[in-house]
Amino acid sequence: MTIVNRRRFIELGALGSALGAGRPEFAFASQSKRSTGEADDRKVFLTGDGLSLTPAQYTRLLTRLVDERGIAPDNYVLGGLVDELELQFARVLGKERAVFMPTGTLANQLAVRVLAGGSSRAVVQAESHLYMDSGDCVQTLSNITLMPLAPGRATFTADELARLLDETHGGRVVKRVAAIQIETPVRRKQGEVFNPRDMAAVVAVAKRDGIKLHLDGARLFLEAGYSGKRITEYTAPFDTVYVSLYKYFNAAAGAILAGPHALLDDIYHTRRMYGGGLNQAWPYAAVALHYLDGFQERFARAIKVSEDFIRALKRVDGVAVEPVPSGTNLFRLRVLRTNAATLRTRLGTRGIVLANPSAEGTFLVGVNESWNRTTGAELADAVTREMRA
Repeated sequence: MTIVNRRRFIELGALGSALGAGRPEFAFASQSKRSTGEADDRKVFLTGDGLSLTPAQYTRLLTRLVDERGIAPDNYVLGGLVDELELQFARVLGKERAVFMPTGTLANQLAVRVLAGGSSRAVVQAESHLYMDSGDCVQTLSNITLMPLAPGRATFTADELARLLDETHGGRVVKRVAAIQIETPVRRKQGEVFNPRDMAAVVAVAKRDGIKLHLDGARLFLEAGYSGKRITEYTAPFDTVYVSLYKYFNAAAGAILAGPHALLDDIYHTRRMYGGGLNQAWPYAAVALHYLDGFQERFARAIKVSEDFIRALKRVDGVAVEPVPSGTNLFRLRVLRTNAATLRTRLGTRGIVLANPSAEGTFLVGVNESWNRTTGAELADAVTREMRA
């Protein structure tokens, strides 16, 4: 097995920049470089789930990781550092096996495919990523009909599930429901979680009827930061679980699908069949492993900063903070007597990044690790000063 060192990494060309393609470049207001090679900027992102690494930052981080530890590359996503990534995530998620997938779309699709075991039906939330944003991949490629519940809501109930199952069993042409997927938090509902009591009741119905369960936990580590639950408390009832590697573990791409050996040991064949057999995935694995280590502790600190920020802003005239009901790391910040676009520009010069506001002057704010670069009081003071400028 070849070990990639700094010289070999440089010979690979501008790999890091290629991996970062598509991420926005920022003109940093204040930036210096640590000896480790990561940008020590003071930019705070009040948007998104992760650190929004630029191509330059991503490249420096990869170089640092190669220098410090050496990296055993994989061969078509088998062996090398990818093995370590899979072992670590299997442990953290409490599953026998974890498998790298290039995208969450593929991870969810293959999970439902293997759980269903052939032509059948699968229950999903109407607002789920799999149903709304994956191009009907399960229906088209695996001949599995998705049955959506709870349009406009994050949660469906056990009663709604039971009615759907009764209707299915009583149809003129019998078609079994073989799998249920639950997404939590729900992206299309601004990070709202699936109601825990309803989830327990849905799981009980599924277990009773022998229906397999898949958890779309792309942002699961964010939800756990707010609930205080262990990750394995979420994953234990489910046969399979998917988590994203790029949303807050900051890899340029990638996902993990975890579950039992019997289902996943040979799934790399299906992964290749669907075009997921990348030549090498070690650059994604290296960065994801780097940020996995200690993530929950760092995110807990970021949550505390955001809570201090919200508490301080509630004392400021002309600002309204609106939480997302049953939400996680997203909330709305509305400015009442200040031009929101101008405020965004002014804060940007201070290295504080907001998303574009709505026409009504409302920002959707996201809490992520970058909040640890400041304090809640400092952030609130910056917002207040720029509102009054």
